[in-house]
Amino acid sequence: MISAPRYSPAIPNPSGEWAFYTSKNYSFEKHEASTTWKLLHLPTGDITDLPWNANVSEAVWVGPTNTSVLYVNTTNPDTPGGVTLYTLDLVDAKAEPHLVASLPAPYAGLKAATTSSDDINFVINCLAYANNGSAYNEELATKPAHKGMLYEAFPVTYLDSYIPQERYAIFSGVLKKSSNPSGYTFDGTTKNLLRNLNYNVTRPESPQVGNDRDPGDYDLSPDGSLVAFLTLAPDRPKGIHTVNYIYLVPHDGSSAPEQLNGPGSKAPVNSRGFTYGPKFSPDGRKVAYSQQDDPAYGWDRFRLYVADVGSKEVHAVAEDWGYSVDGYKWTPGSKELYAKVDYYAATRLFPIPADAPANYKPTNVTGATKVRDFFFLPDGKALVSADAAWASFLLYTVAPDGDTHYYYKSNERDSELVGLGPHDIDSYWYEGTLGDQQQAFMVFPTNFDPKKVYSMAFIVHGGPQSFAGSLWSTRWNFKTWADQGYIVVLPNPTGSTSYGQALTDRIQGEWGGLTYDDLVNAHKYACDNFQYINCSNSIGAGASFGGYMMNWIQGRNLGRQFKALVNHDGVTSTYSLWAQDGIDFAVNQFNGTLFEQPGRSVYDRWDPLQYASNWSTPMFVIHSEKDYRIPISEGFTVFTVLQYLGVPSRFLKFSDEGHYITHPENSLFWHQEIFNWINYWTGKIDKLSDNAITQ
Repeated sequence: MISAPRYSPAIPNPSGEWAFYTSKNYSFEKHEASTTWKLLHLPTGDITDLPWNANVSEAVWVGPTNTSVLYVNTTNPDTPGGVTLYTLDLVDAKAEPHLVASLPAPYAGLKAATTSSDDINFVINCLAYANNGSAYNEELATKPAHKGMLYEAFPVTYLDSYIPQERYAIFSGVLKKSSNPSGYTFDGTTKNLLRNLNYNVTRPESPQVGNDRDPGDYDLSPDGSLVAFLTLAPDRPKGIHTVNYIYLVPHDGSSAPEQLNGPGSKAPVNSRGFTYGPKFSPDGRKVAYSQQDDPAYGWDRFRLYVADVGSKEVHAVAEDWGYSVDGYKWTPGSKELYAKVDYYAATRLFPIPADAPANYKPTNVTGATKVRDFFFLPDGKALVSADAAWASFLLYTVAPDGDTHYYYKSNERDSELVGLGPHDIDSYWYEGTLGDQQQAFMVFPTNFDPKKVYSMAFIVHGGPQSFAGSLWSTRWNFKTWADQGYIVVLPNPTGSTSYGQALTDRIQGEWGGLTYDDLVNAHKYACDNFQYINCSNSIGAGASFGGYMMNWIQGRNLGRQFKALVNHDGVTSTYSLWAQDGIDFAVNQFNGTLFEQPGRSVYDRWDPLQYASNWSTPMFVIHSEKDYRIPISEGFTVFTVLQYLGVPSRFLKFSDEGHYITHPENSLFWHQEIFNWINYWTGKIDKLSDNAITQ
C-alpha cells in the first residue's frame, strides 16, 4: 500500500467544469518517483493526463479564458535555482505554453487574480535577505568558508532543519496585458510586501516557517488589489509565545501593512493567540480567519472571525460552538462559510452563516472521513478531496443538503487498494478514567473472520493533541499493519482532539496520568469484549507522543501485557522537551518550567526514566538524525538503557530523515524491519532479520 499513488487536492476552474490535481507515484522496482497531472471534466467524470511532469510544481486558474492557467516550472535555464512562470489554456488542444516570467530564486506558493485592466496580479513567496529584503537564492548566494551558524535568539531549529538568517516573505508582481503571443509582459520586478512592517522583537515572516511554509498564511483579494497575510507577533519573542497577527497591504506595496487583529485593532480583546490564514470573501469586502484566545497555548480552541475590509470591524461567528475551526472557505455568495473541523475522529465540513450568532449550532454535510481540502463550484456545491482508512483519495461534490456525487474512489480505481472499504474499520466506546465515554477504532486485516483469533496492535497516536480515526497515512498506514495479521486498536484518550475542547485540555499536567489510565481502560475493554482479539499475544506502538507513551508503558503494568513495543521518535526524558523548537509546548503541558515549581515536580512525575528499572518488554526503537523536534539523543538513551538491562532491542536510525519518515525507500525499510520485529515476538515468523549491526 505504500506504493499506492498519492494525490493532491483537486482544484476547479471558475466555471466549475474542469479541475486539476496530481498523482505522485514511486516505483520500488525502478527506484524513482514520478508525477502525473490529471484533468477532470466534471460534467462527464472523464479524467485525462496533462502534458506536464514533476517540474511543474503548482498552477492557478487565471487568464483570459475559464480554462487558462498560470503555472510554476521549477527550472530556470537563465538562473540556477530560479523558477519560471508559464501561461497555458489547459483545454485548447492547439494551445502552447508561453513563458511569461523568469524569477531568479526558488519562489513558491503562487496566487493570482485578473485585474479590471486584464493584467494578472500575482503573489508568491521566497526566503528573503535580512539586510535588503531581496529574494534569496541558495545556489547563487555567497557562502562562508566555515560551516558555523551563530545564534543569539531562540529557536535554533524547526522540525528537521536549522533556522537560517533569511526569513520568508511575500513578493508581488504584475503580468501586464499585452498583444504578444503570450498575452502578457513582465518587467522582471517583484516587491517584498513585508519590508515596511515595523518590528521591535521578532522579524516579520510570511509564510511562517513554523507553519511549514503554508501558502494559506496569505491571500490575494479577488480583484488583485489587496494582500492579507499572517506573521508572528513583531512585539513578542517567538518560540515562547504562539501569537501572530493578520495584516492588510496593497498589492503594489504603496503603503505599509495595516494590522487587522491583535493589540490596537478592532478585534475582540479576548482573541490574543495563534491565528490561522486569512481568506477574502468572493466580493472582496470581508476577510475570514480563526484565532485562539490563549497566547501561550497552541492547542486552544480556534474561534471563527469575520473582519470588514473597509471599517476593520471584527465579529465572532458561532463563538459558543465547542469545536475548533482551523480551515474555512467562503461560499460564492459571500454570505456563508464552510468550516473544516475535526469532529468525532473525522475532519468534516460545516456550513456556517457569516453572521451566525454565538449560540448557532452548525450541522456537518460530510461523512466520517478526513476532508483534506475543498473548493466551491459556481452552483454552490463543494468539490471535496478526502481520504479514509480504506481509501487514499476520495473526490466528490457535496451539496448544502449533503447530497454527494463521487468522481474518484481510490479503493475502486487503484490496483493497490481495490477491495478496501468501510468494512475494514469499526469503533467502540470505553469508559475514560473520569467516567467520560471515549472512542477507539479498530482496523481489520483483509478477509477478517470474527470467528478466528488475531493478535492486537495497540497503537497510540502522537500529538498528544491529535486523534486516531478513519484517515489515510503513508507513514502509519493502519491497514498495512492489520494485514500483518493484527486487529489494530486506536484509542483516543485524554488529550485527543475532535471530541470537544475539554478532553484536549485535560492532558495538561497529566501525560502519564489520566492519559495512561485511559489507555489501560481502552486496552481492557478490547480484551474483555472482542473474542477475536488475542490479548496475550499483542504489541504496542506509537510515534512522538505515542513513542513517549511506549517508554512510559514500559515501566508500568500495561507494558507487561505486550510481547513487544515499537517506539518511533519518542520522548525518553521529559527534561528533553526543552530541546524542542517551541518551548511554549513544554511549559503548557507540564504546568511550568523544569527549573521551578510547580512545573519541576510535574516533569519529574511523568519522566519515563524513573521507572526504567522495570523495563523488560522487547522494544524496537526508531530515531532520525534530523529530528530536531525530539532529538536523536532520546532514541540513543532508551536504546542504551534497554541494552544495559539486557532487554531484547533494536535501534533503527535514518541519517536523512527528521521527525517523519518521508522518503519511500526509507519507508519501505522502516515497515520491513518493524513488521519483522513484531511478527517475530508474536510468533508469526521464526527469526529476526539479519540486517542489524552487531558487536
